[in-house]
Amino acid sequence: MNPADTSAILARLADTLESRLPAKGGDPASSYTAKLLAKGPDAFLKKIGEEATELVMAAKDNTPDRIVAETADLWFHSLVALAYYGLRPEQVLAELARREGVSGLAEKASRPQTD
Repeated sequence: MNPADTSAILARLADTLESRLPAKGGDPASSYTAKLLAKGPDAFLKKIGEEATELVMAAKDNTPDRIVAETADLWFHSLVALAYYGLRPEQVLAELARREGVSGLAEKASRPQTD
């Protein structure tokens, strides 16, 4: 799959997720995503934590199919969070592109310090 296809898939998914926002008529009775979004951050943040843990366990078990499936779940729920906060996956891709070729240590050192 080429990068343009990846970007297009993420953009289409983001469009669908945005259409599930309560303000855009998302129906919690008929959509899992709309239900998560209607419940607010606690619901989808909990799912992000669960999926991250499941990904860690799949990786520790060295089960490639589960690693892929759990990564997809983690990405999906992260995209739900982006939609909730009015952000787009294109912004994440732009940030990754900005970091490309930069030493991870140098990039981390350039971030503002947080307590």
